[in-house]
Amino acid sequence: MDIKFDRVASVMFLAVGVLFMIGSKQLSSSSYGSVVGSDIFPFILGIILVLLSIRLFYETIISKGEHREKGKLEYKPFLIIFVATLVYILTLETIGYVITTFIFLFVCFQTMERSKWVSSLIISAAFSGIVYFLFVELLKGTLPGWPIWF
Repeated sequence: MDIKFDRVASVMFLAVGVLFMIGSKQLSSSSYGSVVGSDIFPFILGIILVLLSIRLFYETIISKGEHREKGKLEYKPFLIIFVATLVYILTLETIGYVITTFIFLFVCFQTMERSKWVSSLIISAAFSGIVYFLFVELLKGTLPGWPIWF
């Protein structure tokens, strides 16, 4: 992509990050007896998105003379990850956080790098398990648990 595209994308991501932060404050501060409210995660994501977009904008400013070659657009990986995201959203409540997050991450990692399935398996399992443990056990938050049939 070119610098102009990166600059426009950084401004768009900045706006989305600010909207995440504003929208998170519209959510209730606590749900289902949770100590950590449902507004924390989207607010933190908004902050991260704002910071990364500011960094991207800064990088476009300092690299004025450099032009990158336009790469070939790859639609297949985009569509696979897009469909995986939709399936993740639709199955999160019924299947549970750990299983759906594991499958989602594994599919996305395999879409990006097909040959590294062992590391994809380990990272997907570790991430979904550790995040569930930290959020539910340490922060006393709530995430969709295990399915009834499991």
